[in-house]
Amino acid sequence: MRIPVSWLSEYAALPEGLSTAELDAALVDAGLEVEAVDDLRERVTGPLVVGRVASIEELTEFKKPIRHCQVEVGEDEPRSIICGARNFAEGDLVVVALPGAVLPGDFAIASRKTYGRLSDGMICSARELGVSEDHEGIMVLPEGTVGEDARPVVGLDDVVFELAITPDMGYCFSVRGVAREVAHRLGVAFTDPVAKAAEPKPTAASPYPLRVETDGCTRFTLRAVRGVDANAESPAWMAGRLTQAGMRPLGLAVDVTNYLMLELGHPLHAFDLDRLSGDLVVRRANAGEKLTTLDDVERALDAEDMVICDDSGPLSLAGVMGGESSEVSSETRNVLIEAAHWDPVSIARTSRRHKLTSEASKRYERGADAAISLLAAQRAADLLVEYGGGTLAEEVADVDHRAPVEAIELPVGLPARTIGVDYDRATVVAMLEAAGCTVENSTAEGGDVLHVTPATWRPDLTDPADLVEEVARLHGYAHIPSSIPRAIAGTGLTPHQRRRRRVARALADNGFIETYTFPFVSRERADELGLDEKDPQRDAIAVLNPLDDTAPLLRTTVLASLVGAVKTNLARGTRDLAVFEEGLVFEPAEGWSERDLVDLPVSRRPGDEAITAAIRRLPVQPRHLAAILCGTAVPAGVEGSGRQVDWADAVEAAEIVAEAAGVTLATAQGEAAPWHPGRCAELRVDGEVVGHAGELHPEVCESLGLPRRTAAMELDLTAIPVPDLAPAPVISHYPATLIDVAVVVAEAVPAGEVGAALREGAGELLDGLRLFDVYRDAKLGEGRKSLAFKMELRAVDRTLTNEEGVAIRDAAVAAAAERFGATIRE
Repeated sequence: MRIPVSWLSEYAALPEGLSTAELDAALVDAGLEVEAVDDLRERVTGPLVVGRVASIEELTEFKKPIRHCQVEVGEDEPRSIICGARNFAEGDLVVVALPGAVLPGDFAIASRKTYGRLSDGMICSARELGVSEDHEGIMVLPEGTVGEDARPVVGLDDVVFELAITPDMGYCFSVRGVAREVAHRLGVAFTDPVAKAAEPKPTAASPYPLRVETDGCTRFTLRAVRGVDANAESPAWMAGRLTQAGMRPLGLAVDVTNYLMLELGHPLHAFDLDRLSGDLVVRRANAGEKLTTLDDVERALDAEDMVICDDSGPLSLAGVMGGESSEVSSETRNVLIEAAHWDPVSIARTSRRHKLTSEASKRYERGADAAISLLAAQRAADLLVEYGGGTLAEEVADVDHRAPVEAIELPVGLPARTIGVDYDRATVVAMLEAAGCTVENSTAEGGDVLHVTPATWRPDLTDPADLVEEVARLHGYAHIPSSIPRAIAGTGLTPHQRRRRRVARALADNGFIETYTFPFVSRERADELGLDEKDPQRDAIAVLNPLDDTAPLLRTTVLASLVGAVKTNLARGTRDLAVFEEGLVFEPAEGWSERDLVDLPVSRRPGDEAITAAIRRLPVQPRHLAAILCGTAVPAGVEGSGRQVDWADAVEAAEIVAEAAGVTLATAQGEAAPWHPGRCAELRVDGEVVGHAGELHPEVCESLGLPRRTAAMELDLTAIPVPDLAPAPVISHYPATLIDVAVVVAEAVPAGEVGAALREGAGELLDGLRLFDVYRDAKLGEGRKSLAFKMELRAVDRTLTNEEGVAIRDAAVAAAAERFGATIRE
């Protein structure tokens, strides 16, 4: 919101000599965010004066009309100035930029000869001065002294602050609210602009027949002005302030409603009274009704939308934007002014539903002051009569369904206990009264308690914590000492936390990039992952109020959300990816049903039974780790043609995780969605399945828009036990004995299981085992293969003999023979 200092000073008695920096600091201290400061005094530099047109000579020898003017600027002789505009006459007061002045756009003024005459300056339009977009002609002044500085006359002596209003300070969406805050911060007097009009008494008769049929409208007032020139030019002071605030003057009726909305924070709407037919009805929309709003868009209304209607249908989307059918036009002579108060939640939902944010909706959804609805309407009517003529109708309509504001009990010592500053009772009461609250003293059981009734313009104050915040804010955040809290002695990271860090670091060291995604997925993601209809991963929990309606489900697998990050990177041109994410997945609690949902109160602590029941309904949240790889694993270059990612890279990622977690990972042929059934490894720890790794199914890659042969793995970290502290290894300084052994087994036997059997048979003296060759040949027999392993044997107390090495090898082969029928290849 843009607020000129001149407008602000009308209601806050700013001290003489207050600098822009000091006012900026006061606004920030009040909790307001100053986004920019526009010093209008710097828009035009150099001499800019009020001039009087002494004479005009029409030059007719050129293709377009040109005037040679003699303009008095307070010097001994008039200035000779060439001008093409024709909207001024001799004797008019104008704004003159003399040589040496620089106008907006870095447009420098100098004396020069043009059209055969000397032009010793420039007569300016409002647009050339940067005070408005009006470029219809020269800016003719209603009054002024020849030769004086023109900046104060045209509004270029002001400073405009641009504020970002936070949701909890919606009352500062007005000059009234900001002036109140500044006055308190600077310790000066505040004049409430509401006092400019006296609230009229409602009459039995209404200016127009009216019915309010929805509880979403707590107050609805009407005033009528007849015979008014609704499109008359607004007074210069009003047009200037609207322009400085970032609004374009459109005509008296619209300008008055916009001006008062900026000043009071209460939106208003002006109807063309003669274009209404039948009773005016405030109600919820009927599903399927249409309304063309003032932005020339036809909108299909929802049954939750509130509308103002007549016999022709909806006239206005209440609290958001008016409709075309009843807007003020050039023929309007009778104006009906509406000031209402709407349910903030309904307005916010309507605004987001129609993707339509207006200045009115911004204020209504943050809570406008319902107490000034009639005063705002009366003020608008008075301004219309004053500047547009006409007659104010005697009838006053005021449908008032407001509920009284309830008092909040605040223990006097709560602000001090919460903030850590010793606020005494007098300070607490003074700060609450400065916030507009009414404070009554009361001694209740358990201590000294204040009964605090918030002001009608502070709907954000609803509980004691809000009042504590106001005491701290208004007393000044600078009074809150800055100190580093003492760290509570603890035991450091838990074993699970240390394992998570080791795992993430190990993957990062191997070229993976960690990413974080939202745990929300679409309902279609299960189909895209090719999950079977009975797959438990389809049992996802829906969020009641999701951030994104297209992603309302909590993920049951990290891959479901991680693919979103991969797709984003692919869309931005990255082709070679190795990313991972470690996070929670959400599984319904046993016996969980949506019928079990119970609303827990927020105004008080729920009962123990309600809390226990809520905990029982919490989803199970195991911690998973997933990785996705696509593109090239080894890029092509001078050292070779490179290598594409394949299923083995996903298995290797799982082995990296297992090694960092301190467990031994066993792999076996597996089958699970979304992996390729022939290229999927089942991952086990201590015989329990903890995940899968391999190549994604081609149909899954196609449905998700991933490259072919994309590989992935996912592990359930929660299912992997945290090992006990391992004993320090005994390092042997004796040399190793290396023995190669090749065994022949059936083609279907996994190499990893053969290796496990060899380890078991070799015993404690086996220091290392590595598969280095797989051989197939008809001489081995149909459906047979040879697996060659390198065994590294070592003892801690001696050098092993060849006989000991052969015995260990034979024991290992015997174990493999017993389990898989393995034979030594000759």
